[in-house]
Amino acid sequence: RYTMRLKLLTWDVKDTLLCVRRSVGEQYYAEARSRGIQVRPESLNKSFLMAYKMQNKNFPNYGLTKGLSSKQWWVDTVKQTFHLCGVNEDKILTPMAEKLYDDFCSAKNWEVFSDVREALSHCDALGIRLAVISNFDQRLERILAHCSLRHHFEFVLTSEGAGVAKPDVSIFQKALAMAKVEPGYAAHIGDDYLNDYKAARAAGMESYLVKRTGQLDSLQEEVPEEHILYSLEQVSNILNIELKKKKKKQS
Repeated sequence: RYTMRLKLLTWDVKDTLLCVRRSVGEQYYAEARSRGIQVRPESLNKSFLMAYKMQNKNFPNYGLTKGLSSKQWWVDTVKQTFHLCGVNEDKILTPMAEKLYDDFCSAKNWEVFSDVREALSHCDALGIRLAVISNFDQRLERILAHCSLRHHFEFVLTSEGAGVAKPDVSIFQKALAMAKVEPGYAAHIGDDYLNDYKAARAAGMESYLVKRTGQLDSLQEEVPEEHILYSLEQVSNILNIELKKKKKKQS
């Protein structure tokens, strides 16, 4: 269908291409324990959700408009997570938060979904240009490189780099301008109904919703079945059909 005219395919990253290997609570627990701090992973998970929500509300998109760096934003979030668990020793918390920030770039903290590499390779074989649009900070380039995925993408546009976050359509418009592609020749794939599926369509692009669990919430039930990807193998199948057509024309 649209694939014949598709020139640019943009991707969300977290929970679309990659997922964290361990929960935030487990990662924070392991680092804290190595420094003699005992806090339960379950408590850290709950506190992190509260701290993250608070920080995002007070300083949206890593506090760029408030003069914060994304690193400082995350260090403050980590420290607040521990504060909520009753740990307040800044002499320990600051270096620990900085270590956790750096460690998050490592491939050991991320898992590439099993259906990703084949899907991206099919796109490459067809000559479809690929890029990333993600609500993430500057570390995403390194994370994708460490996970051996960066080479698939022409560019990686983060909300920190763009200065605006999904679901604002301007981040999609910026990506289209960078690629010099009209929205009617572009599509976006992501796991979030509002940030990915709806926002890309508002920018005039095609979009597809990744739902590996197979469970839809009430909002996602509005998405036509043909726009839902229960596995990225579905992308591969669509592109594979077009690849065969292309080879047939060339022969």
